[in-house]
Amino acid sequence: MKRFWMAMAAAAMAAFPALAQAPQGTTGAPSGLTYVHAGRLLADPATGRVSENQTLVIENGRVREIRDGFVGQGDVIDLSDRFVLPGLIDSHVHITSQQGPNSRIERFTRSAADSAMQGAAYARVTLEAGFTTVADLGGMSEAVVALRNGIAAGHIPGPRLLVSAGGVTPHGGHGDVSGVREDLVPHLRSGGVCSGADDCRRAVRERVLAGADIIKITATGGVLSDTAAGLGQQFSNAELEAIVETAHFMGRTVTAHAHGTDGINSFLAAGGDSIEHGTYLDADSIRMMRSGGAWLVPTLLAGDFVARVASGPDNFLTPNQTAKALEAGPLMLDMARRAHEGGVRIAFGTDSGVSAHGDNAREFALLVRAGLTPLEAIQAATVNAAEHFRLQDQIGRLAPGMAADLIAVEGDPLTDVTELERVAFVMKGGVTYLD
Repeated sequence: MKRFWMAMAAAAMAAFPALAQAPQGTTGAPSGLTYVHAGRLLADPATGRVSENQTLVIENGRVREIRDGFVGQGDVIDLSDRFVLPGLIDSHVHITSQQGPNSRIERFTRSAADSAMQGAAYARVTLEAGFTTVADLGGMSEAVVALRNGIAAGHIPGPRLLVSAGGVTPHGGHGDVSGVREDLVPHLRSGGVCSGADDCRRAVRERVLAGADIIKITATGGVLSDTAAGLGQQFSNAELEAIVETAHFMGRTVTAHAHGTDGINSFLAAGGDSIEHGTYLDADSIRMMRSGGAWLVPTLLAGDFVARVASGPDNFLTPNQTAKALEAGPLMLDMARRAHEGGVRIAFGTDSGVSAHGDNAREFALLVRAGLTPLEAIQAATVNAAEHFRLQDQIGRLAPGMAADLIAVEGDPLTDVTELERVAFVMKGGVTYLD
């Protein structure tokens, strides 16, 4: 009987990820008071207000209060010569993998356990880069769910992890198996592949059953699928409507990998919540995103990375991937510029795992090149991303009751946003991971 109830508890944690993700930051956190002396403090990036000589009082992994001056005795962390701000949020990573010359062969050699172990290493690197919350969009469900729960339980150091537990993709689409012998496809294919509205409803429900916090779909072709299927729409409108409706029925938001204009606009018309990449968005896309409140996650770092690899001397991409990388990569800065000018809500995301984990903060400079101010870029990675994930009452700013997720840099990132590439201190949930 005891084994039965233990199994039931484990099943509940997988089926209801809110249980695994319920307010974190307390596991392993010091039980007493910790006083963080901040020389300069951007507590709420939404305001842009920087205060000087502040003390953050931390208790049980959360901010208890913020006091003027440097106060407190005992457990004091001296950041009096640093610029302190909330922990950063990356809305799009692939935490269990990283693109490289061996990526194709690893599909055949790596198990879910291998992926989880590799993900643990990448999670630590990402956390030490200042990212205290990330979303894995598309990783092998068994690996990323185990990693998420292990981090939440305090067994593994890493960012607070939200997961899509795989993805939902059409047969032959961007998220399906490509570039292998046809007889191997059934052995490598995930459970999220579907055709037809009813089958796509099944796929969404199975992602929720697997432990998904958010539903990620591939509405269009993609750069790194080894197929010459282009970057246009791949789900039918009826399939998109069924996916979005089912995800919302199941209490999940749904985000779409989408490059082509047709796929972007069809997904938005179906009521989708956010767009990843958005390379060919147009004026109609911007209008629909503004009217529907959808988010854009531009992933400029991924576009920059694949274009550089594809045009460089050590290109490890296949011919199909190379052609699409050279087509889409150079367009993404202008896309983000037009979206920003059009008033689209932007949440920070890098697609790290395409580029190297730990380099996530390089996205900030690209966002500034696309026309955002340094403050707007920081807002995208804090208050905006928190709202995007409906976690604005837990993360994204520093205030009483919020998670004690904070980072520090030596210079002023509001003047030079690349300061965020050189994080000197990281605290997540009241626990110091980099000092």
